[in-house]
Amino acid sequence: MNIEDFSTYCLQKKGVREDFPFDEHTLVFKVCDKVFALTGLDETEFKVNLKCDPDWAVELREAYEGVIPGYHMSKKHWNTVYCNKLPAGLLKKLIDHSYDLVLEKLPKKTREELNQS
Repeated sequence: MNIEDFSTYCLQKKGVREDFPFDEHTLVFKVCDKVFALTGLDETEFKVNLKCDPDWAVELREAYEGVIPGYHMSKKHWNTVYCNKLPAGLLKKLIDHSYDLVLEKLPKKTREELNQS
């Protein structure tokens, strides 16, 4: 998966928008203003930070050399994923998981409004 495919995949999810809240190089994907994915556009190797269940995060790091603790993020809840080192199916699963984790923490009313759009 390349950056264009990644962006397209993230943006097709309900309530998602992309933003540059930190600088012109850090592309952030948010659902209802809550971050679920971010990547550096100035990096030589395409990698993304994704939110992850803490137990699964450890399992993924042990199973895949392309998954490490989240760079500049909470190491417990975020992984940095080297996209070219994982199967595309797994990468999509990790994106979905990150999105779902953030979505489930939103207020019930916000989730309901999002589902109606």
